[in-house]
Amino acid sequence: MNFSITRLEDWQQVVDKILPQLQHPILLLKGNLGAGKTTFTQFLLKNLGSTDEVNSPTYSIVNEYTSPKGKIFHFDLYRLKDLDEVYDIGIEEYIDNAYLCIIEWPEVYEEELYGMKFHTMNIINSETAREISFE
Repeated sequence: MNFSITRLEDWQQVVDKILPQLQHPILLLKGNLGAGKTTFTQFLLKNLGSTDEVNSPTYSIVNEYTSPKGKIFHFDLYRLKDLDEVYDIGIEEYIDNAYLCIIEWPEVYEEELYGMKFHTMNIINSETAREISFE
């Protein structure tokens, strides 16, 4: 699926199309700084029935949210330098106990996911829009 959005409100249309396709417990969010990864997460969690305030986990590395479907963990792996640091935060336990894990900046951990089922969303900023792909 591909989308092109130009306004903040357009994220809702993206979530409306993606939510029925969300079949795996892991969602990787890729994009440069300010691309809209956390903004997308805010819209997604609201549509999953969470009433929690969604913030970027840049400094905490992981935020936990509740939803009627179960726990949702939102990771930001940007500051982690290597795979050992990812395992030190207990990522496997989070994944095993979550309805959904949303992982921003997943590159340091991505190879470990091969063989598992997950979705990937890429967000690219252009001068006039955000180009989004979802697999």
